[in-house]
Amino acid sequence: MKLITADWLAPEHIRAFTTTRLGGCSKDVYGSLNLGDHVGDAPNLVSANRQLLAEHCKFLKQPQWLSQVHGTTLVKACHNGLVIEADACWSDEPGQPCVVMTADCLPVFFTDKQGGRVAIAHAGWRGLLGGVLEQTLAVFPDPSEVVVWFGPAIGPLAFEVGAEVKQLFCDVMPAAESAFVAKQKPGKWLADIYLLARLRLKQAGVQSVFGGEYCTFTQSDLFYSYRRDGVTGRMASVIWIN
Repeated sequence: MKLITADWLAPEHIRAFTTTRLGGCSKDVYGSLNLGDHVGDAPNLVSANRQLLAEHCKFLKQPQWLSQVHGTTLVKACHNGLVIEADACWSDEPGQPCVVMTADCLPVFFTDKQGGRVAIAHAGWRGLLGGVLEQTLAVFPDPSEVVVWFGPAIGPLAFEVGAEVKQLFCDVMPAAESAFVAKQKPGKWLADIYLLARLRLKQAGVQSVFGGEYCTFTQSDLFYSYRRDGVTGRMASVIWIN
């Protein structure tokens, strides 16, 4: 199993990573560590992959899995096995993993400089525009004490959007103009989702942001990509207080 470990200035007792597509038992387009139970993969193989992850990481509590809807709802993670409809979760309980799943969208990891609580958000462009990062940040008393890491997402040379998406972002934050590059196709733009997230977090008072060097679309050996493949698996991004 190959994991992408967070490279950030977080306290040593914070564990954070994104899985890759390597090291599981799913087949064909889902090969091989698909952790999404909503994408058409065989349920028994998804369950086996989740068990492999739990054993590899030695989880002390059941991870909080979410039913994601590209919204802004934040919930506190619990270990009763229930799946909650939300796009972000947080915890201040040691040993409680918080999880989001992605296959191009941006997983955003949060902790504070003391490591007293953690959170994670699933940020596609809709959630990002709607304020999922700000909603998640609200569980931390002081944004200037928060440390953030961006897990793997679609890169700025691959994320094509329409002019209406660009306009929506620029309407709420003029600085977002710098995150879009015009394509030769009329009405199409390349969007830098990492930069859009950085700008939103900076505006909210976050000073320490890391990550943003991967591209799920082009790095097909490592990552699932919905934009690239359509029917595909999902990576999991996981954070907890050890």
